Amino acid sequence: MAGMKFLIVVLVAAAAAVVGAGKLPPVGVLSLERLFPLNGKVEMEEIRARDKARHARMLQSFAGGIVDFPVVGSSDPYLVGLYFTKVRLGTPPREYNVQIDTGSDILWVTCSACDDCPRTSGLGVELNFYNAASSSTATPVSCEDQVCSSIVQTASAECLTETNQCGYTFQYGDGSGTTGHYVADLLYFDTVLGTSLIANSSAPIVFGCSTSQSGDLMKTDRAIDGIFGFGQQGLSVISQLSSRGITPKVFSHCLKGEGNGGGILVLGEILDPRIVYSPLVPSQAHYNVYLQSIAVNGQLVPVDPSVFATTGNRGTIVDSGTTLSYIAPEAYDPFVSAIAAAVSPSARPIISREKPCFLVSSSIAEIFPPVFLNFDGGASMALRPADYLVHMGFVEGAAMWCIGFEKQPQGVTILGDLVLKDKIVVYDLARQRIGWADHDCSSPVNVSITSGKGEFINAGQLSVNGASGGALFNLQHKRTSALLLLLGLMIGSPFLT
Repeated sequence: MAGMKFLIVVLVAAAAAVVGAGKLPPVGVLSLERLFPLNGKVEMEEIRARDKARHARMLQSFAGGIVDFPVVGSSDPYLVGLYFTKVRLGTPPREYNVQIDTGSDILWVTCSACDDCPRTSGLGVELNFYNAASSSTATPVSCEDQVCSSIVQTASAECLTETNQCGYTFQYGDGSGTTGHYVADLLYFDTVLGTSLIANSSAPIVFGCSTSQSGDLMKTDRAIDGIFGFGQQGLSVISQLSSRGITPKVFSHCLKGEGNGGGILVLGEILDPRIVYSPLVPSQAHYNVYLQSIAVNGQLVPVDPSVFATTGNRGTIVDSGTTLSYIAPEAYDPFVSAIAAAVSPSARPIISREKPCFLVSSSIAEIFPPVFLNFDGGASMALRPADYLVHMGFVEGAAMWCIGFEKQPQGVTILGDLVLKDKIVVYDLARQRIGWADHDCSSPVNVSITSGKGEFINAGQLSVNGASGGALFNLQHKRTSALLLLLGLMIGSPFLT
C-alpha cells in the first residue's frame, strides 16, 4: 500500500505550572520507531495479521466467558451412533471433527504421521490430519516438560526416549485404542463475554497427536478426526481453560435425539429451573454418580442398591461417548422383566440376536411404561420409552423395539447417549455435581457464566441451527457488531476489517 500515509506520533510532556521565574520545564520527546517503512509496500493481509495478534493479546486480559461448539450427530446406532463437534487448532487454524466424550480426558486428533489411519468417512465429513510443522504456533511437549512429568504420574503419558517426546497410549472401553504424542498449540473458539459481546478468541492448550489407532477407530463408516475428552482430570480442555480463568469450571450439553440430531455444547452453565442435581462421587476418574434404585411404572425394581455403588471396578458412570447404555447383570434381568410385565399383553415379546425385543402395532409411548432412575440427593431421571428402547426394524408388519440397555458383565452401569439425549446435562465441576432436565434440544437455552465474584451473569440464549445442527447465540446484536464493539472498547478507536 504505497499510497498509504503513516503518521509519526510524537508525545510531548509539558508541565502544568510555571517553575521559578516563569520558565517552563524541559520538554520531553519520545521517539517512536516506524513498524512499516515509509515508502515500502505493505500488504493489507500483513496489517490484518498484526492487528489480529494484537487483539488476541488484549483478549487474554479479560476475565473469560462461555464458549460454544457446534454439535452434529445422533444417538441412533443405525444412523450415526455418536455426537461430534468441530475444533480449530493451529496457526493458520484448521478444523477437525472430534467425538464428544465425557468418559475420557484428552483431546486428540489424527496426526499426519499416521499412515494406517482412515482417509475417508462414512459420516460425510472430510478427514483432516494435524501437522505441527504447518502451524507457526505449535510447540512439541518434551519429556522434560513439566506438563509431561505431571501427567506421567497419572499414567496418561510416557517418555518416548528416541524422539524425546511426551507420548501416550489410550485404551477405550470398546477395545479401540490410540497411540501418539502431546503437542501444545492454539485452540480457537468463540467466547461470549456478556449479553451482547462475542469475541473470536484463542488459547494455548496441550492435546494429543495420534500416530496409531486400533479397533473401531480404524473403521471408515464412522471415522472422524479424533476424540474430545471432557473428563475432569488436569489435561482435559475444560480443566486447562478453567484453571486459567478463560472459562468457568462447568460445561453443559443438550443432545438432540430426533430428526437429524445435533444439539448444544457449551463451556458454561445452562440454567433452567427444572434442572435437578445429584452429587458426583469424589476422587473418581469418571463422572460417577450415586444411582440408588430404578422404578418401572411407579414400582421399584427389586435390586440391591449395593449393585450400583462405586466400589472397585463397579459404579454408575455418565458417559456421552457411549451410544447405548449398560447396566450391571444383577439389575438387568429384573429390569427387563419389569418392562415385559408392564406391556403384556399389548406387546408380543421376541428374542432377536439374543436381545429381548417386543413387537408392537401402535406408538411405544402409549404402550411402554415410564422408567425413573433415582439418585442421591432426591434427583430422579425420567426415561421415556424412546430412552430405553431401540427400533430394530419390522417383523410380520409390526415394529420391533428392543431393550437398549446392555448387560455389563463387569458390573459397571454406564448411562450413554440413549438416556442422555433430549436432556440438558450440566457437569458442574466447581460444585462437584451433575444436573439434568428434559428439554427440546432444538429450542434455545439460557447460559450463564460465573464472574470473579461468584455471581451469575446471564449471557443470553443459545439455540440449534436446524439446518446444520450448528450452535448459534441468539443475542440482541449480531456477531459482527458485537465483535466490533468489543474491540472498539479495548483499543478506543476503529480498526481495519
